[in-house]
Amino acid sequence: MADMDRRSSSRPFGLLTLFIVPVAAAMLLYRLDSFDPAPLPFHDFSPEPIVVPKINPRLLQESEMIGVGKLLGAEDIAYHSGEHVIYTGCADGWIKRISLHDSTVQNWSFTGGRPLGVVLRRHAQLVVADAEKGLLEVTTDGRVKTLTEEAEGQKFKLTDGVDVGVDGLIYFSDASYKYSLKEHLFDILEGRPYGRLLSFDPSTKETKVLARDLFFPNGVVVSPDQNSVIFCETLMKRCLKYHIQGERKGLVDKFIDNLPGPPDNIRFDGEGHYWIALAMGKSWEWDLALKYPWIRKVVAIMERYNVRPNIQKNAGVLAVDLEGKPIAYYYDVGLSDVSTGVKIGNHLYCGFVTQPYIIRLDLLQHAARATT
Repeated sequence: MADMDRRSSSRPFGLLTLFIVPVAAAMLLYRLDSFDPAPLPFHDFSPEPIVVPKINPRLLQESEMIGVGKLLGAEDIAYHSGEHVIYTGCADGWIKRISLHDSTVQNWSFTGGRPLGVVLRRHAQLVVADAEKGLLEVTTDGRVKTLTEEAEGQKFKLTDGVDVGVDGLIYFSDASYKYSLKEHLFDILEGRPYGRLLSFDPSTKETKVLARDLFFPNGVVVSPDQNSVIFCETLMKRCLKYHIQGERKGLVDKFIDNLPGPPDNIRFDGEGHYWIALAMGKSWEWDLALKYPWIRKVVAIMERYNVRPNIQKNAGVLAVDLEGKPIAYYYDVGLSDVSTGVKIGNHLYCGFVTQPYIIRLDLLQHAARATT
């Protein structure tokens, strides 16, 4: 009986130990970790959510997949209308060329890095923002050359989005000069502005920093009137406008903020709309992490041990007009890491950071519907 009493009395202590030891270990790990996230400038966040008049919440379900298994991480898309093909940079370092006639995929040019943003110049040369190699140009026969890989003595660490003006000037982003692509989550979790918006002049070979102290600047697009560059600031869930002409030349204004999720690439369709890819939809978990640096530190520690909360869903593409007013939102609960949305004819093509395919949605057959 005495033995039974001792065993019974030891049970609460054992249960308490099972609780205290992991908690104490976690607290020690937290205190010893040197990662130091910063508070974000919440005064820059708009208090009002955006209102989208039309939605289609079945983007994945109503799309067809292209290049399954051959297009891992097709991060951005450039369309060649004359040949009816698209180019995309994939995780294996290859620029792939996809025929829109029969969806065949060709390994076209190998950069040796991680190609992200892609855009065609006037004479069909492909400009590539390669996260590892810098800003590249690929000739029509697939030869790769480096255009620039540093600015003001600071090497690019994560060359990301790119677009070309009518005058041939190339605008691009270096999402972080501290963290590489493989480390990009730590850039976002740290919450400090290590990004830059830059330009490169092919005629003079000059690289200029246009805007600095940005929170993970990502996709870049030149406005159709050539007066400004719109770029995505992923961490802040907004797009900003950098003026390249006019009275406000050199200044930055808000274009659209309080997006449903963090934006990646942004593309103009030639028909009066920008298409903004959103890596995920609204998430209360992520909103809390943005608000509290200690949560981001916990997530960073978990990431080091390959434990990542699965909160990425409802990714998609938001269409806005030239003033940044929302027009339509295409998304799906089963989607994550949508990185680009490009409208070609009556179809929307979407690329992904992690998926092994791109998807194509018929916008006439599956149009967004009014929410009221």
